Amino acid sequence: MNKEKIKELENIINSDYSNIAGIIVQKNGIKLYENYFNGYTADNAIHVYSVTKSVFSALIGIAIDKGYIKSVDRKVLDFFPDYTVKTGEKTIQGITIKNLLTMTAPYKYKTEPYEKFFTSQNPIQDALDLLGGDKAIGKFNYSAIGGTHILSGILVRATGQSILEFATEHLFSPLEINVTHNVVLRNKEEHIAVMNDKNTSGWVVDPQGINTASWGLFLTSADMAKIGQLYLDDGIWNGEQIVSAGWIAESTREHSRCVQWGNLAYGYLWWIIDGDSYAALGDGGNVIYVNTKKKIVISIASLFIPDAKDRIELIKKYIKPVFED
Repeated sequence: MNKEKIKELENIINSDYSNIAGIIVQKNGIKLYENYFNGYTADNAIHVYSVTKSVFSALIGIAIDKGYIKSVDRKVLDFFPDYTVKTGEKTIQGITIKNLLTMTAPYKYKTEPYEKFFTSQNPIQDALDLLGGDKAIGKFNYSAIGGTHILSGILVRATGQSILEFATEHLFSPLEINVTHNVVLRNKEEHIAVMNDKNTSGWVVDPQGINTASWGLFLTSADMAKIGQLYLDDGIWNGEQIVSAGWIAESTREHSRCVQWGNLAYGYLWWIIDGDSYAALGDGGNVIYVNTKKKIVISIASLFIPDAKDRIELIKKYIKPVFED
């Protein structure tokens, strides 16, 4: 590796991407680079925001592989028989797990009511109440919070376990990822306080005690790199099939397309960058990037700032050229 190029890269990070806390670069399963910034170390977990969604996609895949869920074509309401559909509503009855995974479910709002979900005592119930409406099923409609959280309710009801228990048994423990406890946020102040607190770890739960599928997971840079490597290796870890290769293939191919944000393709809660790469992307610039052609995995853990600079540009323009040859 060219030390001068690495020094240039670190200068760019410090000047233009100054909220980065940690970066790991792996090629062919071998770690080529690891560094930490802003006083963070390898032991500090970061709130990875929507990277949580991609990790949750793996859990849905595992639940299907193990027979807890029959298929992605199961209707959402099959898992909520106690939910009362309002008179005259039909759209919600046709929405499937696949629609939630591919962001192709319609909702009864123009702008997602973040505050409502964050202050709700039962956000899954509220998300179901907002699901459907008069728009067509099948059009890309990104739900940052509510829609994906319905998947949390589905997983709990399908497996009979808490999400953290299921994840620990089937994903975290095999990969030696330590997410040891639930994080309870009782008010807005606590919510804000933990987001850039280097001493916080775990997984946020809603007031019903259900781990959040769309955000709220705290991972280290190494944890994220492990998830990326697992996907690059078709779901195999230390010789054990953790996630089926079929699920990973389906998750990382185009099922829908987000025209408003760079015309990016979308899989099962994974962003498809191009024909060779896909990524888990979270607010603030948290990324798990996988390049199947170059056999590269890059994880970037970042502290939250609004409108963080595009990490895919950082990866393609500055990081990959240093390590891909």
